[in-house]
Amino acid sequence: MLRDAALKFTRDLNRALTVQSVSELAITVNGEAYARTIALTPEQVFEDWDPKPIADLEDTDFEALLEIGPEIILLGTGRSNVFPPRELMFAFARRRIGLECMDTAAAARTFNVLTAEGRQVAAVLYLQGPSIQ
Repeated sequence: MLRDAALKFTRDLNRALTVQSVSELAITVNGEAYARTIALTPEQVFEDWDPKPIADLEDTDFEALLEIGPEIILLGTGRSNVFPPRELMFAFARRRIGLECMDTAAAARTFNVLTAEGRQVAAVLYLQGPSIQ
């Protein structure tokens, strides 16, 4: 005897952005390659991020990201880990927002994990080319 099987199909409604790859030439997010430094949240890519040297970053450079109320901002500093100025770290601590610095590939992986967990995360990802000092 054959019975009709009722199958229920559901669609994944997770529309969060995912970093798919990081190379010396581009950062690929949801199928779109960016050949420059970008900032992103789970919902938006900021293509016009000013890729100033890491040593020159100030908290005002992050205003667009701070507007979303992140609990943590990841700073991917290129091929290797480059620490930003201490004052930048202190400025984030005063706001009670984490600022984690790591190489760009690690920052991209961490962004994907935190996004999948539903965390309020933002990231600035410098290309993997020569380190930005």
